[in-house]
Amino acid sequence: MNTLIIYAHPNPASFSSALKSKIEQTLIAKGDNVKVRDLYEMNFNSVLSANDLAGVYAGNTPDDIVAEQELISWANTIVMVYPIWWAGLPAIAKGYIDRVFTYGFAYKVGEQGIEGLLKGRNVILVTPHGTPKQYYEPSGMWNSMAQTQDKGIFEFCGIEVIKHFFLPMMGTEQTDREAYLNDVATYIKAI
Repeated sequence: MNTLIIYAHPNPASFSSALKSKIEQTLIAKGDNVKVRDLYEMNFNSVLSANDLAGVYAGNTPDDIVAEQELISWANTIVMVYPIWWAGLPAIAKGYIDRVFTYGFAYKVGEQGIEGLLKGRNVILVTPHGTPKQYYEPSGMWNSMAQTQDKGIFEFCGIEVIKHFFLPMMGTEQTDREAYLNDVATYIKAI
């Protein structure tokens, strides 16, 4: 299986980085072909410009966008690892979606309405966050984020969301973090 990890956190000592490393090691151990896109390390340009849009609409998509689209097309499974900041994706991850998941590549409008063009792929979202479960779960924030991220981005483009790990970090102990790492790895091994 071809698996693309898209990772967005600026701190290489973060728990998000530990998750990315554990996921990559687990996928390699099970024999997947794995490619990692560390958006901060790449210094990915996350700003969708007027020139980007003009190029996409004219059929002259900028080379850096085409390179990422080729990786998305190569992947059977995409694993996105990013923290939840202010109830959403970090700007660099959102910019990746804005620039790479373009009209004509990720979706189009046809006779039947909106058509997701990335069918046949699935995604796993791994999103640690600082807000405690006791706030996010009962307030409906997890449901809201699942609706805007899972459905509003990935399912809209035809990608099946097979799992979204919401990992509340505030107040966690080392044993909790190890359990998160093991839970994610166990899930990854089983797919």
